[in-house]
Amino acid sequence: MAKVDMDSATKTYGGFINLLKWSVPVIAIITMLVVFLIAE
Repeated sequence: MAKVDMDSATKTYGGFINLLKWSVPVIAIITMLVVFLIAE
């Protein structure tokens, strides 16, 4: 039982990290764009 839960948790964690890997640079680019537009 615990082994199945651990496999599921590992898979979920992997998906979360993968999502984070893509979303953080996108958010950073959007933030820089907004700051640039405000600064002008």
